Amino acid sequence: MTNKTLIIGASGGIGRAIVKRYADNGDEVIAVSRSGATDDSWPNTVTAKAMTEHNETNIAAFVDELKSQGTTLNNVVVTTGMLQNDELGVKPEKRLEDMNESALSSYFAVNSIIPALWLKHLVNVMDKNHSTVVCLSARVGSISDNGFGGWYGYRASKAALNMLVKTASIEYKRRVKNAMLVCYHPGTVDTGLSKSFQKNVAAKKLFTPEFTADQLFTHVSKLDRDQICHFIDWDGEVVTW
Repeated sequence: MTNKTLIIGASGGIGRAIVKRYADNGDEVIAVSRSGATDDSWPNTVTAKAMTEHNETNIAAFVDELKSQGTTLNNVVVTTGMLQNDELGVKPEKRLEDMNESALSSYFAVNSIIPALWLKHLVNVMDKNHSTVVCLSARVGSISDNGFGGWYGYRASKAALNMLVKTASIEYKRRVKNAMLVCYHPGTVDTGLSKSFQKNVAAKKLFTPEFTADQLFTHVSKLDRDQICHFIDWDGEVVTW
């Protein structure tokens, strides 16, 4: 039976590569993005859909449509995230005085709240026999691994995402049975999100989107499904919460 996979944030650098990786596996992929753009590298098993994924009304309507069609999903990857936004004046803080209410609200809206709303609605269309939901997180969202400080909004919003995913995994297990949720740290990927910070990254640790997609696909498929929630990195190593 062909797996049905949903990629959220499919127009981003990582999102496009993940769409292709799952499609190349033979999955029927739904690629959701604000633009609904397609990619020449995607096979014809990909269905691109335009929607404002940062809106609960649209999320609910989209999931309700899937449910009305009898569509159940085996895999979901939520790739949406924000590290810096010049238009909104959002950038990682270096000290306490750099924090401001507007930037913190933006961080939590994109990195925490929107993935949580997807988790809220997707539970109704996940395949009860075998389903996996992956949210792109970040190692800097680990509370126990924080030895450098700074980046208050980004760290906190990713830590919140991790807690939301962990908490949701308990309810997913009750309602979907064979469900597994994953927080995934992709490393530093050569995309617009990390562009301003790449100069501090060793060349061998700056990954292409294609490498990132392949690592995610490979490591997630090998995880112990008896453990309902995981936090791992691009190398398949456990990241402490």
